[in-house]
Amino acid sequence: MENRDNSRRTLLKGGSAWFGLTVLRMAGPERILGQQDAEVIPWLDEPPPNPVPQITGNLLRWETLDSRLTPADKFFYVQHYGIPDGLNDSTWHVDLHGLVARPRSLTIADLKARDHHEVEYTLECSGNNGIDGGFFIGGIGNARWGGTRLAPLLESAGILDQGTEVVFWGADGGREIIRDNTGVVSGGRTGVVEPDTGGSQDLTVTETFARSMSMREAMGRDNLLCYEMNGQSLPREHGFPVRLIAPGWYGVANVKWLTRIEVIDHRFAGKFMARDYVTVREEQRNGQTVWTFTTVGRARLKSAPAKVTRQQNRYMVHGAAWGAPIASVQVQVDDGPWMEATLDDPPETRRSRGYTWRLWRLNWDQPSSAVHTIRSRAIDIDGNVQPTRDDATFASRRTFWEANAQIARTVRIP
Repeated sequence: MENRDNSRRTLLKGGSAWFGLTVLRMAGPERILGQQDAEVIPWLDEPPPNPVPQITGNLLRWETLDSRLTPADKFFYVQHYGIPDGLNDSTWHVDLHGLVARPRSLTIADLKARDHHEVEYTLECSGNNGIDGGFFIGGIGNARWGGTRLAPLLESAGILDQGTEVVFWGADGGREIIRDNTGVVSGGRTGVVEPDTGGSQDLTVTETFARSMSMREAMGRDNLLCYEMNGQSLPREHGFPVRLIAPGWYGVANVKWLTRIEVIDHRFAGKFMARDYVTVREEQRNGQTVWTFTTVGRARLKSAPAKVTRQQNRYMVHGAAWGAPIASVQVQVDDGPWMEATLDDPPETRRSRGYTWRLWRLNWDQPSSAVHTIRSRAIDIDGNVQPTRDDATFASRRTFWEANAQIARTVRIP
């Protein structure tokens, strides 16, 4: 998790600021993101092309950020098994079953007949920024999601006392190979197990995408069975006709193409809970190496520089912060002091419980003509500070999930 950072109260000493190169015109209606006639100075460290467009697409190009809400047709997506065929809102239904007194099958009409609720929520893939120098730095977007609350539906089904976990099943699935752990006892020594070389085979299964939450987590007041995105029907790539929206969680928890909700009495251990989307850390305890394994869950405190703009020789750095209720954002140019950015403060943000990103800007006075490095750090309302890359909670990771270290971008000022 995020750590407190005593340097929040101190200014770091360092050099001066630089920047630059070719300029691009930006369009943006919001002052926090710059005036409509401002120019964007392109980053020097652009990511390489997306090598897996069949899996993920619409990755945010940060320099184009010009609105608080991300249009649906520009919102990133990840498809583990592709978009399932045959889903339509006339025949779709979701089954609520398992350890409940009153199992139900709900249609779109049933959901739309219930109270409508909206939540603005910044959804980020837990692999975003996880690979150094990689293409995946734009797995994030912010939208207004609409649907009906999950908690009243669970309550109306009558959860039985033994029900402790809720599993959300999507319509998408695919073939997975699970290693065969069959073994034989060697040399008659009880308990000594060696690989079976006599023909055991890996197990091939068809696995349906599924994620789970504890009952307490599932009863969160803003969890939605969602059928709208920015006031329109969900697009197919974003889970049409209905998906789970779990504000405050990483994207993988927000199951798309929802077909089943099952209440069970044990921890669910499907692929996307126990075998994939698992953060592995290497820790030292009393001189011993200890490996820890945790399922990717709630989003972590994070920020990113989005772009640098120029208007009449005045420069400004813009960005976003998310993952927690944001109290402030600080920006550093090269090795200079941390400087306080100005945050946006629309009414929605005050009611959002930290679900949505806060846009920010910093006036950059008289940068020198050179290449500069810009980084930002977010601070939440509890005083937690976005970690550095050498912070123990980040540096101990051995997988690329949950990469919330401070992000640095480079730019050249002409």
